Amino acid sequence: MADVGKLSPTLKEDGSLVTQADRWADQAIREAIAAKFPEHGVLTEETAHIFPNTDWCWVIDPIDGTTNFTRGIPLWAISFGLLYQGIPVFGFVYLPQVQQSFYGYWYGKSGLTGPIGAYLNGEPIHTSSDTPSKSHLFNLCARSIKILRQPFPCKIRMLGIASYNILLVSSGAALGGVEATPKIWDIAAVWVILQAAGGSLISLKDEAIFPLEIGRNYATYSLPCLAVSRSELIPLFKPLVDCIV
Repeated sequence: MADVGKLSPTLKEDGSLVTQADRWADQAIREAIAAKFPEHGVLTEETAHIFPNTDWCWVIDPIDGTTNFTRGIPLWAISFGLLYQGIPVFGFVYLPQVQQSFYGYWYGKSGLTGPIGAYLNGEPIHTSSDTPSKSHLFNLCARSIKILRQPFPCKIRMLGIASYNILLVSSGAALGGVEATPKIWDIAAVWVILQAAGGSLISLKDEAIFPLEIGRNYATYSLPCLAVSRSELIPLFKPLVDCIV
């Protein structure tokens, strides 16, 4: 926490920012997983980019919202998604400076069974059932502002952190959100939490996001996606956001 707003970022090949804190957190998390779950694979933003041939794999973003982190803005997060045979089944996202811990269980087509639910600081959360209006929110990323060239049914928010854009849909604060160029570590954890809360996250490409492909390098592979509070809103929002692909 002492490094927030004090570290100078460098530019990676894909145009995103990285700091020494990202690298330190990445290493610490990988070492902790290797000690506790030595048979599990790991896919991370900073080092391990190729999806491994293991039943279980952790997908990690050590600091989501690096630009916010470097500028001292308290909206940044640590994100973990646990995948079984390429499909996320558990997600955990922690925002240290605002003291919010989101987590969820959702098994989808993994073949696993167990309790399903989404939580914020231990309390259950659910998506909103409201009808879109100008008193409701829709979250954009910086690379999706071309959407605003047309009338839009909700108020717009831009937070600078992919995971939180989608988590606010999960908690009912927003009705939807879109990310133009997220990587798999931006969305693996929140995919679980959103669906467990009653929402939907769909790819804006022609191919499904999950299951992940063994041996594929996800470092430069973007996954434009739309998050909505319920599937009935997909026909409303998708035509409005398709322009970002």
